[in-house]
Amino acid sequence: MAVSFVTTRCYFLAIFVTSAGALAFALILQYGFGYEPCLLCRYQRIPYWTVVVLSAAALAVPGVDGRGVAWLVAGVFTCGSLLAFYHVGVEQHWWQAGACASQGNFPMSFEAFRDQPVAPIGKSCDAIDWALFGLSMASYNAALSVMLTLGTAYAARSMIRG
Repeated sequence: MAVSFVTTRCYFLAIFVTSAGALAFALILQYGFGYEPCLLCRYQRIPYWTVVVLSAAALAVPGVDGRGVAWLVAGVFTCGSLLAFYHVGVEQHWWQAGACASQGNFPMSFEAFRDQPVAPIGKSCDAIDWALFGLSMASYNAALSVMLTLGTAYAARSMIRG
């Protein structure tokens, strides 16, 4: 069964709202409740920001290849799922992330990199500040990302090419 133009637009709107909602939740925890994100937590936001931009572009650009964008979004969510699963493994001490907690300004030249002192270590990536039913935010993000990957792949497969 092919997905019509209206449902394709609804799909991109739903993906936009879902991704923006996940970002809003993370930002509210950070700025509203004072939960400091580790470096991996910040990296896990990148796929959602990417999908917000891609879905907004798919909604705004007439004649866009919705199926192609949906496959691209599925790939982004796949990367997000892998990153979230990696973070869960770090939290559960299945493996180590090294110095994932180092934070600071990113040097813009080799000279700045060479002259920059070692950045202070921020929050460790294996520290769990927020959990619900014994599952961390990274665990919920992994589950959400997998569901979004599967849903997006199904939608992309069902869309009319063009």
